[in-house]
Amino acid sequence: MAASSPTQALSDAGVSIWLDDLSRERIATGGLTTLIADRNVVGVTTNPTIFAGALAKGEAYAEQVADLAKAGASVDEAVFAITTDDVRAASDVFRPIYDASAGYDGRVSIEVAPTLANDAAGTIAQAHELWDTVDRPNTMIKIPATLEGLEAITAVIGAGISVNVTLIFSLERHRAVIDAYLAGLEIAKEAGIDLSTIHSVASFFVSRVDTEIDKRLEAVGTDEALALKSKAGVANAQLAYRLYEDAFAEERAASLIAAGANRQRPLWASTGVKDPALPDTLYVTELVAQGVVNTMPEKTLEATADHGVIAGDSVTGSYEAAQGVLDAIAAVGVSYDDVTALLEREGVEKFIVSWGELLETVGSALEAAK
Repeated sequence: MAASSPTQALSDAGVSIWLDDLSRERIATGGLTTLIADRNVVGVTTNPTIFAGALAKGEAYAEQVADLAKAGASVDEAVFAITTDDVRAASDVFRPIYDASAGYDGRVSIEVAPTLANDAAGTIAQAHELWDTVDRPNTMIKIPATLEGLEAITAVIGAGISVNVTLIFSLERHRAVIDAYLAGLEIAKEAGIDLSTIHSVASFFVSRVDTEIDKRLEAVGTDEALALKSKAGVANAQLAYRLYEDAFAEERAASLIAAGANRQRPLWASTGVKDPALPDTLYVTELVAQGVVNTMPEKTLEATADHGVIAGDSVTGSYEAAQGVLDAIAAVGVSYDDVTALLEREGVEKFIVSWGELLETVGSALEAAK
């Protein structure tokens, strides 16, 4: 890319661009390689919704589905084989970036089954199974930031496995996620694991916060409430970055970093703009800061490449104003705690629905291939 391109400017400002999408077709056709070269993409995230969409267009999967059907694979076994194969192949595409960045980027994430979101032991077991099956050092295992997920995060990090913590909506839960990560690093250190090999990101969701809070502000309907629309998501994320800065400056984290550990980077997730009245690059241009990841749907990535205006750090000077936004939202009667708790529940439920669709799609394909 030319030095003047928006995605290059974003990279130069310290933001790692990860694509929030993956399919076998994208890997096989070289589309992923093209995005690396032309759009500064240095990683990929997946989730059950993404895989359900990819499998629904499943021509690229027909041969493997036929082989799995012939072998008598169950639906669960087939889904596991298909998704881990895609993640392994994508990890190989990104391996040069992983090597060049000493593990900082070049990452591909795969999520534990969302039905395990409230099952710590099941999550830990599947995280190990995914890690061992994909068998690539640049893979990250996605674990949701539910209360039960926190226990799993500590255990999985403690075993030396890199983790993408997903479905974080509140500042309180973000702090708990950082603490779970640090506790895992302490376990790993005690076990003699090289801390420099363990990486983690904390996926803080953005647009969904605006969608829910804006709905409530509209219900309040006053001028004060309506003036706050579409401000909560960015403000919440900006304060999450402050929390990250503060937490990793504390003695507990500093001692682990001195022993070779990496900071758990904030990752901006849910960065596709839902409200057509808003700029389509809002959750990119307003969340530029050193050391963060922005995982973008392709539509958002292309909008950024086409007309994104990257004016440098848009986060670290914003904390007072951001806190003012959240305080004003509370003052008009919208409960931050209620919103973020609802979004976590809905996030898990939506992934479970997508997981069901994925199982149904693969099940039908297996039957058709017999």
